[in-house]
Order: sequence, then structure tokens, then C-alpha cells
Amino acid sequence: MPFDQPQDVGAIGASMAQFVNAASAGQFAVNEQGGQALIAAIDQLQDWLVDNLYKLRDLEQEPPLGSSHAAEVMKPFMVNVATDHQGFLTQLRALNENLAKARKAIEIAMSNYQQTDSDITAALTREEP
Repeated sequence: MPFDQPQDVGAIGASMAQFVNAASAGQFAVNEQGGQALIAAIDQLQDWLVDNLYKLRDLEQEPPLGSSHAAEVMKPFMVNVATDHQGFLTQLRALNENLAKARKAIEIAMSNYQQTDSDITAALTREEP
């Protein structure tokens, strides 16, 4: 998808739901080392998001720009840029939610890997009659 075309937040959420469903259906697996690296990256980004969403909450308020006509026009516009359905804060919150879904899918995929590994080990060590 080209960078100049915004993707709908709902579409990203739907993609994450499909990612979790694919992991739940056993359609992919991730080994422990790879999964833990991905989880660590997700956790680090989520920590950053939580920290910064708190710091950025002022963007939800109209800035004190004065009382000129231009200021009165800009104040609500700046809040909308931060909070509408494609707004900066809206996107950051959606990213945080989708990272939680991705983390869940990776945990499931790690379990899939362990199960597949156990199944293969059992099949290889089973005695043939």
C-alpha cells in the first residue's frame, strides 16, 4: 500500500484479528527465541506508547492560541488532527490495541511451534511394528 493513502483503523484491527485467528488455527508457528524477540519488541513499544499517550493527552484540548480569527479557526482544527478517526492520538491508541493482538498471536504461534516440535519428536521416536 502506498504511504500517501491512509489505511482505515478498522482495517488494521481486522488484519490483526485475522493474524490471531491464523495463529489459533495453527497456520503458522514461531520458535521460542524468535517469539521472545518479537514479544520484547512489542512490550517495549507498548511501554513507550503508554508513557507518551499520557504525556500527549494535552493534544485533546484546544491550545491557548489567543482570540484572533485565525486562532479561533486553528484551535478546533488542531484538536481534530489529534483526535478524529484518523487522528494522531487515535492512531497511537489503535496501534497499542493492535500490538496486544499481535502479542497474543505470537504467543499462540510459539505454542504451535512447541506442539509441532513435540508431535514430530513423538513420530520420530515411535517404534514401528
